[in-house]
Amino acid sequence: MMNEQVVPKKYLVSFILITFCFALWGAANNMTDLLVTVFKQVKGMSALEASLIQTAFYGAYFCAPIPAALIIFKFGYKTGAVAGLLLYAIGAFLCFPASQADSFSFFLFAFYIFAGGCAIVETSVAPYILSMGPAETATQRINLAQAFNPVGSICGIFLGKVVILAHLTTPELMQTLAPAEKVVAQANDLSLVVQAYAIVGVIGLLVGLIILFKKLPNVEQKLQSQEMPSIRNAVKRLVKNSNYKFAVVAQFFYVGAQIGVWTFVVPFVMEAQIGFDIANSAWWFYLASLVLFLLSRFVFTFLMNYIRPEKLLTICAYLAGIFSLGAILGSGWLSVICVVLISGCMSLMFPTIYGLGLQGTGEDKKVGGSGIIMAIVGGALLVPMQGFMTDGKLPEGDFFLNVILRNLFTPLQSLLDQLSFNYSTANSYLLPLICFAVVGAYGRYAHKQQKSQVNNSKPTGSASSVVS
Repeated sequence: MMNEQVVPKKYLVSFILITFCFALWGAANNMTDLLVTVFKQVKGMSALEASLIQTAFYGAYFCAPIPAALIIFKFGYKTGAVAGLLLYAIGAFLCFPASQADSFSFFLFAFYIFAGGCAIVETSVAPYILSMGPAETATQRINLAQAFNPVGSICGIFLGKVVILAHLTTPELMQTLAPAEKVVAQANDLSLVVQAYAIVGVIGLLVGLIILFKKLPNVEQKLQSQEMPSIRNAVKRLVKNSNYKFAVVAQFFYVGAQIGVWTFVVPFVMEAQIGFDIANSAWWFYLASLVLFLLSRFVFTFLMNYIRPEKLLTICAYLAGIFSLGAILGSGWLSVICVVLISGCMSLMFPTIYGLGLQGTGEDKKVGGSGIIMAIVGGALLVPMQGFMTDGKLPEGDFFLNVILRNLFTPLQSLLDQLSFNYSTANSYLLPLICFAVVGAYGRYAHKQQKSQVNNSKPTGSASSVVS
């Protein structure tokens, strides 16, 4: 059993304050999951078109980490966190002019800015947490901090339910309204989105100001005193690191799976015919998924004292694949239970892939961390694909985004039609199933790598207390 402290006392207050940022982007991520259902209902969009919200949100994660890394190199982790939180607040506040313009494109822009702030915060605080203590407990420390991410997620979806879902115009009522009345109802529904995001924007701004004026320990003082390393050289070294490259791929598929699973939980339950056929009631199963995600995170953080992280990652990936298969092949309550149980398996995946991928990267950790965060673009690219698999509908009209989507997804539609694919929310979980298979493959690879390193460095006759 490891004897090193996970969080040394001298870093405890700073650890708590920085960990609060994990909750903030958890709230942001999961409120966005609900918006796909909201815009489908309010604007009558296809699942593919509404999923552009996730494309905008997670697309920002692909673009923001490199500027974030430059900020961190020049000014440090703290400045990166403050800059990200400011952008977070600006993006949230931009929802107001978007609603006034009644422009879906403007909303997408607001979510892009909002997510850009999230990405900069995440890129800044994750390696900061890794640095707050011994390297031997870094994976445990990042898992402990990430355990508060679902706390924020739960708060975010409660906010979404109380402020948005509870007051949305029902689809049945919307169909009975006259055109003028329908416009008023849609405007009212969009104003609910504005209210929810105004709340998280204010909180993000306040936290940013607290971090700005709070004196935090300079855990990077030695590195900051040196000349800034070359990003090009760091990238060259990372490209030669096969463990790091596989971690980036695994993170891409994991995030695509996570966002897809959660985005379509509510419509999945509504279609399961178990008596929860409106979003405001099916929401409870989304909450159950996040609560299980939260509780299992603490369980897995404890288990890492006895079982190697990469082995736990492999086990959980395979279990998530089994439950995904249950969601596809099952029916009624059985399928719904399987969908909820997937979240319990996912809870350790993101921080564990992040921690394992950065092992042995040394001073390249800041650039490497940005690369793994950029892999979150998997949520932008894979979720619309899963959305299309739910109903097989291509967006109509001459709006340029609709034209692009039709051109991109027509070949996929032809392929799925040739395979006689049955479009449904349940069958769309085939995509997360494939993603979990990739994560499991990385877990096995990382386990072999770690075991090889332990065997090479361990003196003959020594024993390890950690299960390998």
